[in-house]
Amino acid sequence: MLHNITPVILTYNEMPNIDRTLARLSWAQRIVVVDSFSTDETLQYLKQYPQVEVFQRSFDTHANQWNYGLQQVHTEWVLSLDADYVLSDELLVEIATLADDPAIDSYFIPFKYCVFGKPLRGTLLPPREALFRKTKALYMDDGHTQILKVNGHSAQLKSAIHHDDRKPLGRWLWAQDRYAILEAKKLLNTPVADLTLGDRLRRSVFIAPLIILVYCLIVRQGVRDGAAGWYYAFQRVLAEILLSIRLLEARCQQE
Repeated sequence: MLHNITPVILTYNEMPNIDRTLARLSWAQRIVVVDSFSTDETLQYLKQYPQVEVFQRSFDTHANQWNYGLQQVHTEWVLSLDADYVLSDELLVEIATLADDPAIDSYFIPFKYCVFGKPLRGTLLPPREALFRKTKALYMDDGHTQILKVNGHSAQLKSAIHHDDRKPLGRWLWAQDRYAILEAKKLLNTPVADLTLGDRLRRSVFIAPLIILVYCLIVRQGVRDGAAGWYYAFQRVLAEILLSIRLLEARCQQE
């Protein structure tokens, strides 16, 4: 499979992450990077990898950015990666030995969240449909993120991608606030009956941050991960608090 897969990566000021991500893609004959005009040293790092081809595009939505990246792919299969995704050794072996089953059009890949390189026992990240046939796939916007629509059948791999974001905390806060604005708009504009139970709890404003704290530390056993587990739990609680503030802000403006 490996010779028939093109990794696609979105970047914007990913200097703290991109080198570790690309180091695990030495097998790729070509890597497509869609950069949103980074202002740090991201582009300099990308130049160190001869198989990387950079396409710059002003960011509007995640779905549009991903779909533009798909247009630059020439192989049958795509491996979509954020710039802080690191492929595990086990995943590389699993992908390399995959049979090209014509009945399968995409694969979901599980995640392990890392804090400063340490994998946690459990996180909030669900498996992501990250390996798929180009001609069967299209991205659509969904709040602050995107959904991949694949016209076909899917399967799930066993091995994990490591989500290991090492950007400064200030950059994380900036990104989370942007996400909160988009997510609040989605939650307020979607009929309650069409929301998942999780989104209904988030829309209620007050409950979600407390639930997330208990879920991360107790249900997902983050307390056993020591400082890294508390760090992740506080990150997720803070993200939910930012969303709650943006929801309250929007409601106040409507009154």
